Amino acid sequence: MRDLAEKWSVAPDWRSAAIDAPDLVVRAVLGLDQLLVSGDLDAWALVSGVKAEGVVGAFGAAQGERYAARLARDRLLVVSNAPLAIAAGWHAEGFAVTTIGAGLLVFEAEGPALDAFIARGTTLDPRQPSASAALSFAGISAIVYRHESKLRIHVDRGLAAYLWTWMEMAAGNVAAGSRS
Repeated sequence: MRDLAEKWSVAPDWRSAAIDAPDLVVRAVLGLDQLLVSGDLDAWALVSGVKAEGVVGAFGAAQGERYAARLARDRLLVVSNAPLAIAAGWHAEGFAVTTIGAGLLVFEAEGPALDAFIARGTTLDPRQPSASAALSFAGISAIVYRHESKLRIHVDRGLAAYLWTWMEMAAGNVAAGSRS
């Protein structure tokens, strides 16, 4: 029987992996608490203390140690540096909470070539934030927004090695383009 594993990219050690190209740096961000919240988002905000007005869409700017990215009208990705004191599962107030940190890997990109990097990944204009942070980036579904001065990309963990390989090539192309 053929070994099909040889076709797959080997995932780097995310704790130390870095793309360090001229004008662009990309790293994995580990240790974030990530929750998927579905349902009545106003009720979620009351119970959790995560304010609805802090929700960002694609290329929106999130701030602080706890924030939310909108994925759909009734769905959020809540990201925090520390676990939130709210149970996973259905809540009688009308929303459900699912812990998904193990399923998503987060990458962070920064540097002067960031806009050129974004232009390689999506046709959306990064100067025009949209309502939803869920979009197609590098040909795969991702959650993309800005945090502080950096771009954050959440992707299914199974696609992380592919995206990493794509980002290595894109960073090289962006760097080559800035030198010409």
